[in-house]
Amino acid sequence: MKGLPPTSNRDMQEDKESVFDSVKTASDTLSILAEMFAAASLRESRALDAAGDPLLLATDLADRLVEGGVPFRKAHEIVGGLVAKAQETKTPLHLLEESIFTAASPVLSRQVVEKTFDLKSAMLARRATGAPSPANIMREIQRWQSQLAG
Repeated sequence: MKGLPPTSNRDMQEDKESVFDSVKTASDTLSILAEMFAAASLRESRALDAAGDPLLLATDLADRLVEGGVPFRKAHEIVGGLVAKAQETKTPLHLLEESIFTAASPVLSRQVVEKTFDLKSAMLARRATGAPSPANIMREIQRWQSQLAG
């Protein structure tokens, strides 16, 4: 770029084609997405089933251990062992026997495990910015509705 004249130069015109292509592609993609979402129908039961995979809540189990005073590194190790046990026995993580949970850590009582693997409780607990709690989702929907209306 050094030493080029300050006027329009042929060398500087070739870089714009790819930028314009990218903008057109992004614009077309957004149009397609808008049509797709307008026509989409969601089945809440299917969404809950997909989100209810117990392995998706394994980190929550580690969080319960940390809340019970277990250092996170140890909690991660404990949960990793429980996940391995579930895979080894071909048992869903949340359906392992209570004795396996309590042997892994006394913090993991049946009540703690049941609460941890309750999807609605898990979603309610996710309150950080950007997390999928119902309150956060409603706030984002309202923000976007307001922004798109104005």
